[in-house]
Amino acid sequence: MRVVVAGASGVIGTALTPVLRAAGHEVIRLVRRAASASDERSWDPDAGTIADGALDGVDAVINLCAVDTTAKRWTPAFKQELLDSRVVPTRVLSEAVASHGVPALLNSSSVAYYGDTGDRVIDESVPAGSGFLAEMDRDREAACVADADARVVLLRTGIVLSPTGGLLGQLRPMVAWGFGGRMGDGRQYLSWISLHDEVAAIQFALEHKEVRGPLNLSGPQPVTNAEMVRSVGQLLRRPTPWVYPAWLLRAFAGELADAGALTGQRAVPDALLRHGFEFRHPTVAEALAAAGPIG
Repeated sequence: MRVVVAGASGVIGTALTPVLRAAGHEVIRLVRRAASASDERSWDPDAGTIADGALDGVDAVINLCAVDTTAKRWTPAFKQELLDSRVVPTRVLSEAVASHGVPALLNSSSVAYYGDTGDRVIDESVPAGSGFLAEMDRDREAACVADADARVVLLRTGIVLSPTGGLLGQLRPMVAWGFGGRMGDGRQYLSWISLHDEVAAIQFALEHKEVRGPLNLSGPQPVTNAEMVRSVGQLLRRPTPWVYPAWLLRAFAGELADAGALTGQRAVPDALLRHGFEFRHPTVAEALAAAGPIG
């Protein structure tokens, strides 16, 4: 297939592009500057423009655009930046998919869509929850307005366990230095997925035309915050005795502490499993081992 990828320079996009090419697909990367390589096309989502011909003959668009929610403290301005980084590119690409008759749009979202769900098991049939992250994902998914002929897949991704940053980029050094411990009571659930399985699941959704609608990209066995920290400690052979109380996390991270550290989702990949996807790393221990050292 001929596939356009937006957000190709991120952690997931960087890993996805060579995998798709190895599978025989042609990948075109959308870049927010003048195109400088044969596989690049320029676009400006804020202006609503995409280079002429960028979507000609394209079989699918994969949109991975999003600013990292942990990049800064959550000021009103940064929260607007987070929202715009998701909704604006989605709207531009969705309208382009419709106008060019592209058969498929795979659009990034996250399991934060469900809000704080406690220990309740969540599959794709559960409606949107409340809170900033949930409402942001709801708005991002609502921006997918491709015509009825397009196959739209909503990639609700969990925490990607990657060797190049993310949660492990913060957690693993803390544990290695002897400061590992649970956040708050540690009972909040984390829906995780290895980077390999994240990429494989996107490729699976791309290549299996019967897959459409919401898709939880998360491992089959979510764990609590305490279990995640303990698993990292076991891998590194380091104790994880510390407890970081909620008040301290709120003082350090503000609103992000409640939204991202002290709450969570116990999301399971029901749709992926029903369609026959097989995880290479079905347990958190396997996913952590596969992540290797953090760079």
